Amino acid sequence: MSMKKIKVEDAVGMALGHDITAMFDGFKGPLFRRGHVIEEEDIPKLLDIGKKTVFAGDIDPGMLHEEDCARALADMTKIEGAHFEGPSEGKMLLVSDIKGMLKVDTKLLKKINSIGDITITTLPDHYRVEEGDRLASMRIVPLFTDKAQIDEAEKLCAASHLLELLPYKDLKSGIIITGSEVYEGRIKDRFEPVVRKKLSYFPGSITGIKICDDDMQMIINAAKELMEEGADFLIFTGGMSVDPDDLTPGAIKALGAEILSHGVPSQPGNMTLAAYIGDIPVLGVPGAAISLPTTIFDVLLPQIFTGLKLTKEDLIRLGDGGLCQMCSNCHYPNCTFGRY
Repeated sequence: MSMKKIKVEDAVGMALGHDITAMFDGFKGPLFRRGHVIEEEDIPKLLDIGKKTVFAGDIDPGMLHEEDCARALADMTKIEGAHFEGPSEGKMLLVSDIKGMLKVDTKLLKKINSIGDITITTLPDHYRVEEGDRLASMRIVPLFTDKAQIDEAEKLCAASHLLELLPYKDLKSGIIITGSEVYEGRIKDRFEPVVRKKLSYFPGSITGIKICDDDMQMIINAAKELMEEGADFLIFTGGMSVDPDDLTPGAIKALGAEILSHGVPSQPGNMTLAAYIGDIPVLGVPGAAISLPTTIFDVLLPQIFTGLKLTKEDLIRLGDGGLCQMCSNCHYPNCTFGRY
């Protein structure tokens, strides 16, 4: 016999072909599991949740059940640092085992979700995640689908990774603070406590902090000293605008850095500079990072700590979602800011 829709009263003695989900008194979940043999006493329970018919019998050749589809989708999208839970109610759920950054091949995701019955939903690309966070969920919409759809998704995933979960690396950060007003002690530096707090989220240590006058050679020498001391990430702040007397961008360039961009399509943090000295990432951080809880500095740090190189394309993509809503209570990263 093939899988058929049958009135519940006529299904006694038959095995359910699917989970039956119920919602009542704060409960939401499977009332009966796939394979449950329906008994007379089950009929009123099914009718009470609006189920007048059920699917029972054997699946037609060439078709796959939702749970088998979910398992297959999970198998083709497995990643290190995370595990799948389920299937439950036809879904497989991917859960993080580590703290890190999720990468999503958004073009591949679009192709898979365009096949037909398949739906895979994920956290945003480049999202900062914690251990225990839900990363992705996958299922088909109907109870059964043509096996050819799953085969097509499997071919797509065999050619490229849909998901990656990148752990953070143990980086040694060197910080260069510039400005004559700070160097001469006219005002108290406010950047050091801010950057220490932000870096404390990630593994690693601070190699050193140098405060420099508005003197290009002093800035250059400070950066060289920090790299000689083992710094593999440099953060500059102060003098990041385009004013003629702002020397920091010039000092970074004089160090032989490859400048990806000075200025990014994001606010706050519009005047951020991103560069590399060899393999050492360099960020020039504008003053907004001192006065505002979240800027593009926060958005770029996760990728830098994964060791994945920033690209010009990454920075250009910041424009879509790059405008902070300036909420009275900042709840970054659970917001629209910094998607790329």
